Amino acid sequence: MTAIIEVERLYKNYGRTRGVEDLSFRVEEGEVFGFLGPNGAGKTTTIRLLMALLRADRGSARIAGLDCWRDAVAIKRLVGYAPGEPSLDPGLTGGQILEYLGHLRGGVDRAYLRELLERFDLDPNRRFRQYSTGNKRKVALVQAFMHRPRVLVLDEPTGGLDPINQQEFHRLVREVKVDGSTVFLSSHVLSEVEQTCDRVGIIREGRLARVGGIAELKDIKRHTVTLTFAEPAPLEVFTTLEGVDGVEALDGGRTLRVSTNGGLDGVVKAAARYPVVALATHEPSLEEVFLRYYQEADDAVA
Repeated sequence: MTAIIEVERLYKNYGRTRGVEDLSFRVEEGEVFGFLGPNGAGKTTTIRLLMALLRADRGSARIAGLDCWRDAVAIKRLVGYAPGEPSLDPGLTGGQILEYLGHLRGGVDRAYLRELLERFDLDPNRRFRQYSTGNKRKVALVQAFMHRPRVLVLDEPTGGLDPINQQEFHRLVREVKVDGSTVFLSSHVLSEVEQTCDRVGIIREGRLARVGGIAELKDIKRHTVTLTFAEPAPLEVFTTLEGVDGVEALDGGRTLRVSTNGGLDGVVKAAARYPVVALATHEPSLEEVFLRYYQEADDAVA
């Protein structure tokens, strides 16, 4: 496959605040690449460097063979970009903003634009300042997709969206991938990355910690399952299950809090052998996942 995004030894320093250090990775044409890491790791800095909103101190970043800083205008013809914090003219309506941006691009397929508005259930007649956070996100996503770009660069694209619109976004990503587009997205939602991405890169403290297929997430995925039984259930049934790394007994053993690394199938099947009164699961945020993952990695090194 041919790399369409190439980052080589990229470095950006803000002084006291970390940017990115010696960052290198490649995104193949036609793939969906997830860029993950805790807050402050360097995800947004990387995206702003790709979009020439920042200039690197050293290193290089290229999209479709073009230098991201020197050829920024040409790159913007190829790329659909949705920032993490959409900031558009508050006095214009959503429709006026999309029309203006469409003209800047030399025109867009109006039927496709109407389809996107319908799919995201966005009223284009309200002023941007009147939109909720989720609707502002919808405007940013529609303008990113509406010209059918070769590459999409999306910073936290589902922040503020309700579950229905999140699923619509996932469907849209799968569709543009089938059409041959490349998607580079940062995310805080582990399940979203699993649904949409082919590969992931994990950034820590401005450096790429890991990169690989979606299976790379299996050893960092965590769930907490709280099981309440009619009668106390034996701990050893759950402590010996594959993927379980902790069981806490509460309420005299009637409630068990099970921490898992991976899937939940084994826990659910074991619980079904006893009279279950209630079952609740909690998928931690990526921020929680990474804090625990890095702490365990640091403890192992120490």
